[in-house]
Amino acid sequence: MQKLDVAILGATGAVGQRFIQLLEGHPWFRVAEVIGSSRSAERPYGEAVNWVLDGNPPDSVANLTVKSLEAELTSPLVFSGLPKEPAEIREVELAAAGHVVCTNASANRMIEDVPLLLPETNADHTRLIDIQRDKRGWTSGALIANSNCTAMPVVMALSPLRQYGVTKLNVVSLQAISGAGYPGVASLDILDNIVPYVSGDEHKLETETLKMLGQFEGESIQWLDTIVSAACTRVPVVDGHIVNVSISLEAEPELDEIIAAWQEFRGPEPVPQLPSAPEQPLVYLSQVDRPQTRRDRNTGKGMATSIGRLRRCPLLGYKFVALSHNTIRGAAGGSILNAELLAVQGYLGTFQPAINAVTA
Repeated sequence: MQKLDVAILGATGAVGQRFIQLLEGHPWFRVAEVIGSSRSAERPYGEAVNWVLDGNPPDSVANLTVKSLEAELTSPLVFSGLPKEPAEIREVELAAAGHVVCTNASANRMIEDVPLLLPETNADHTRLIDIQRDKRGWTSGALIANSNCTAMPVVMALSPLRQYGVTKLNVVSLQAISGAGYPGVASLDILDNIVPYVSGDEHKLETETLKMLGQFEGESIQWLDTIVSAACTRVPVVDGHIVNVSISLEAEPELDEIIAAWQEFRGPEPVPQLPSAPEQPLVYLSQVDRPQTRRDRNTGKGMATSIGRLRRCPLLGYKFVALSHNTIRGAAGGSILNAELLAVQGYLGTFQPAINAVTA
C-alpha cells in the first residue's frame, strides 16, 4: 500500500521529534516535509535539530530540508507540534488551504466546531468535521485537536465510568517536566522541588475533560454535566503524568465493578484495530504502590493508561491514580491515532486504508 505523505509543523521541537520518532516505519504514513523556525529553515533536518530523544533522527528524515512556517506544503496530512501563538493562525490557514491538520497545540482546541478527539472515548466527535467544513467553506481541509496531556489520562479513566453517572470530579496532577517542552523547567527550579503551579493547565483540565466526555448532538458537543476541580503540580520526573482522581458516581457501583469496566474497555470499532491503538487501553494494576512513572509510563508502547489504587473516598465516594505517557499518548501518539481514525472514516480524501491492512 502506498503511504500518505505527512508534514510536521514544529519538527525540531520536542513534540515534533516525538512525531518523527513514532512515524518511523508507520504502515500508513510517511514523513515527507518538516517545518521549523527561521533559524532552522533551509538546513538539513539532521543538522538543524537538537535531538533530545533516545538515539538519533531517522535516516529517512535526517536529509530532508527544513521548510519555513510560511512555506507552501504538498502533504495532505499535517501534524502540528507548534507552540500556541503560531499555531492559532497557521493551523487554520493550512486547513483552509485543503490540508487535514491534527494538532497537539492548545490554541484551537476549544473552538466549538473543532473536534477534541480521543478515539476510544469519542470517535463519533469526528462528525464535527462535516459541520466544520460546511460552516467554513472548506472542501477537503479540517482541523482536529488532541487534548491537554494531563486531561488525557483523566478522560481515559472516566470513559467507561460514564455509565455510572459521574457527578463530581477532583483531580490533583503530578506532571513531568517534559510537559513544559524543551528545555523545560530550569534545573534550579525543579531539582529537589515540586512546583504547585502549571500555567493554564487547571483550566484545561476543568474544561477539556467535559468536552471530550460529552455527547455529539446534531451539530455540536453537549458537554458532560459534571463539577470539576483541578490542582496541577510540576514534579522532577522526565516523562509521565500522574493524576490523583476522586469522583462521585451516581449509581454507586462496587469497586470490582469499576475495575471490570476498566479492564473490559476497548473503545468502539474500528479504533481497537488502528495501528497505534494499544491492545488494552486501560490497564489496572493491583499492586498497592502502582502505577509509577518509571515502571509504567511505557505500557502499551506509551499509548495505554495505567490505573491503580482504587479505593473508597470519604468525601466523594471513590478515588484512584492514573498515569499516561505525556509526550506519546498525551501528545504526538495521540495525534497519530486521531489521524488513523480519520483515514479509516474517509476524512483524508481518497486515502482510505483497509482495516485489515493494519499491522501491530
